Amino acid sequence: MSQQVLVEQVEKDPPRPAPTAWKIEAKSVGKLYPRTDRRAKEATTVLDGFDLRIGSGEFVSLLGPSGCGKSTFLNILAGLETYNGGAVFVDGKRVEGVNKNVGVVFQGYALFPWLSAQKNVEVGLKVRGVAKAERRERAAQVLRTVGLESAAHRLPHQLSGGMRQRVAIARVLAYEPEVLVFDEPFAALDAQTREFLQSELLRIWESGATKKTVLFVTHSIDEAIFLSDRIAVMTRAPGRVKAVLDVELPRPRDAAVRSSEDFVHIRSRVARILEEEVRIGNDDQ
Repeated sequence: MSQQVLVEQVEKDPPRPAPTAWKIEAKSVGKLYPRTDRRAKEATTVLDGFDLRIGSGEFVSLLGPSGCGKSTFLNILAGLETYNGGAVFVDGKRVEGVNKNVGVVFQGYALFPWLSAQKNVEVGLKVRGVAKAERRERAAQVLRTVGLESAAHRLPHQLSGGMRQRVAIARVLAYEPEVLVFDEPFAALDAQTREFLQSELLRIWESGATKKTVLFVTHSIDEAIFLSDRIAVMTRAPGRVKAVLDVELPRPRDAAVRSSEDFVHIRSRVARILEEEVRIGNDDQ
């Protein structure tokens, strides 16, 4: 099936109403890495013409072939990497460095092994100058939110992988960023733990007085569908957004939705787009 047909299929969906202002807006973003190997003929272009808009309170997942620039864009959005073209905005302000309103959760837990779960959550607050009493209160609160109140005084090695990742999420929630970005946070976990944490993440996201805006990078089609309001599918490198699909599944969602007809239909559509992109990449080799 050609790329043109696939794009037409996506565009037949009823359009989502545009928000009055985008929380996140990427316009024609480009990213290249300078040539470091003398044998390489030119610099490596990772992103080229990357466009994406996310409304306040939306949960959007980013899917694409390996090496297409998903994590690179996440790092750009968080202000951890620069970019070479276009522009990225959060709340209408251009991203030009680390933004305290953007919280990042990586696949690796990055916990201090000598600190308890509670103290690990407090670290970011201490760096931001939050008073000791308030640090303790806020850390205890977010640990309750992620279901780890009883494990507050355990060291990381005394926690399971899923529990460690929940501590990492709690650490970010503690300083109350308006935007959360996740870089394959559950990829290293077993299937059962992964599905449990997906449900937990939705519970946390839906329980707030105001929903956070979320960008979630993943390689899993099922994970993206279960979590998201929309899915942005990228091309092979140099990456850009090839298609954006609405996930019109009712919320709150539970495990039963994974076997629903609508879920299976969305999975099929996303898989066809990804398969075509991989096939084009193989044909170019």
